[in-house]
Amino acid sequence: MIRLIGLILAMVCASIPARAQEQSTPLLGNAPLPDGAPPVPGDQATFNQAAGEYDARDYARAYQTFLYLADHDDVAAMRNVALMKRRGQGTPRDPRGALEYLRQAADDGLPTAQADLAEMLLYGEAGPPDPQAALPWLQAAAKAHHPIAAFRLAEIYERGQIVPRDVAKAEQLYGEAAARGVPQAATRLNLLKSGAVSPPRP
Repeated sequence: MIRLIGLILAMVCASIPARAQEQSTPLLGNAPLPDGAPPVPGDQATFNQAAGEYDARDYARAYQTFLYLADHDDVAAMRNVALMKRRGQGTPRDPRGALEYLRQAADDGLPTAQADLAEMLLYGEAGPPDPQAALPWLQAAAKAHHPIAAFRLAEIYERGQIVPRDVAKAEQLYGEAAARGVPQAATRLNLLKSGAVSPPRP
């Protein structure tokens, strides 16, 4: 249960290659979030039941329980439904369906959903890649101190993708991501400050 209700930062303890967030991102617990994010509404007991089912790898039952909560406006459950749709856990893999649930949760201000939605848009998981659409969600999640979102946004500023190239902004965001446990951010920050590297490839 601690794994499911743990802080968002737990997801960045391991290395994070370009598209590994989907597999490394844990389900989100139904608890108040740090940095002023709104508390998540919902039925805590039922959410805990779904979390227990997920931990027991009873994905079909967990999915149905999370889906029930999501359909009753539980924002954390919406994100968990989306993650299970992305992975095909307890339900057929459905990137487009995942995108819609993430969009609902992101619209409600959940930073983890904003980051996940941005990643799906950025890498084209449910259609053609759309970095322009991903940008505002990355910015919102990074503003809420989501470490992976800060790292992805730093890459965009470093390479001048969508936005004008801004090395100072990239360094700031890499620094924030590094401070929250993203090892690649620290590496990239050091290389960037050395002035001996070119921007990362898209």
